[in-house]
Parts: sequence; C-alpha cells; structure tokens
Amino acid sequence: MYRFVFGPVLSGRLGRSLGLDLLGSKVCSMDCVYCEVGPTRVRTRERKTWVPPRELLDELAAWKAEGFEAPDVVTLGGSGEPTLNSGLAEILAGCRKILPNVPVAVLTNSTLLDDAGVRRELCAADMVLPSLDSLVESEFSAVNRPLREITAAGCGQGIRDLRREFSGRLFLEVLLCRGWNDSARNLALLQDYCADLRPDRVDVVTLSRPGTLPSAEAVDSQTLGLWRKALGQDRDGSGQNAPLPRQAQALDEARLRG
Repeated sequence: MYRFVFGPVLSGRLGRSLGLDLLGSKVCSMDCVYCEVGPTRVRTRERKTWVPPRELLDELAAWKAEGFEAPDVVTLGGSGEPTLNSGLAEILAGCRKILPNVPVAVLTNSTLLDDAGVRRELCAADMVLPSLDSLVESEFSAVNRPLREITAAGCGQGIRDLRREFSGRLFLEVLLCRGWNDSARNLALLQDYCADLRPDRVDVVTLSRPGTLPSAEAVDSQTLGLWRKALGQDRDGSGQNAPLPRQAQALDEARLRG
C-alpha cells in the first residue's frame, strides 16, 4: 500500500498518469469552493518538506520494482499545492532517475509563481499545468478563497513569467462554477490573456463531483462549449498545438487541487 504514489489513472489531459502526492494532506494556499479533496486543513504559502522527498522517491522506486507497465506521464500534485513542497527540485530529479523515459508534469494553482526560485525548479519538468479560474478579482477571491495577499493579477503575471522562462509545454486550466466565475467579463479578460500568453493548450473544465461547498455547481454543456471555443480549445479538450499521450479521453472533470 502506497501513501504518496497513486494510479495510474486515465487523465483526459495527460493520458495514463501516475500521481505523486507532495503534501500528504490538504495543505494549500487556497481553499477553493469546488475542491473535491475537501476543505484546506493548512492554508499557507510556506514552503517546507511536507512530504520528505526521499520517502516519496523510495515509494516510486518500489512501485517501479513491482514491474507495472510504465505510465504515459508522472504527475506531481496530490492533496494540495505541490509547489509548497520545498523538495520539489529533488523530487523532479528523482523522478527522472527512476523513470528516465517518462515525462513529468506538475499541477499548480499558480500562487507561488511569483517566486523566481519556484519557477526555476519547475523548468525541470516537461509539462506544467497552471490554473487561473478568473481574472476578475472579486470572482477569484470568491471561488478560490486564497490567502489575503494572493491576487488574480499576481497569479496571471506569475504564469506569464513562467511561460517566458519555461521551455516545456504549458497547459492552462480554467475551472468554471455556475454563477461564480462564468461571467462574460471573465471570459473577455481570459480571451485577451490567452492571446498574449499563447499557452500550448487551454483546458476549460467544470465540476464532475461535489466540491467543498454545495453551492458550487457545474456549468451546463452549452456554457462549457462556448468557453472552450472562445479560448481556443478543441472538442476533445485539447488545443491544436498540444499532442496528448496516446488516446486522451474527453476532458470533463475537475482536477484534484485546491
């Protein structure tokens, strides 16, 4: 039984994904209303070894030793915000050593991308999947419930900085909640933002299971389709410039992150 390694699971965004939990419990800089993991237990921007890298990598090595089929990708994520683990660089390097032929992806809520050190560490990944659910500050605060000092503008700039420094693939995610962040104003701002950012792909998703608050509900298929078309997303949930590993399913579920 593994504590920090889970899957592989079939991901609509990445194919057959082996997940690594870098937090061990719900530790995050946000407390998103839609998060399927549940309420944030520790809301912080403090980076530390929430999960010791050696323990996590030992589990990954043990998983490999069992002779399972190699996944399409190793995904660093888990119960909260993975960049909060100060051992991120060591974990990325260890993944490459243990599974040298498997690309590594990192999920992030973008709140630590203002830190040049975090961005530098992320540059060791093959793919980074930052989220930005709204550029309307009031919507961002309501749906993501971040620490007070975190803003939508700051997250947006952090993603821009990462895009400039990162040579791998950058897949932007927008998660829509009905009545929370599906406004015409947000769509217009994100259209302009994506035109400037030019991510390799934009994934527009919505809830598929209950979130932290009962009032957080999925948008309807018409709204989802409108946003996907407006932000340059194909019907299968992928942009034209972003090849997916093997046969990716339609992307219709929320990412587990807070």
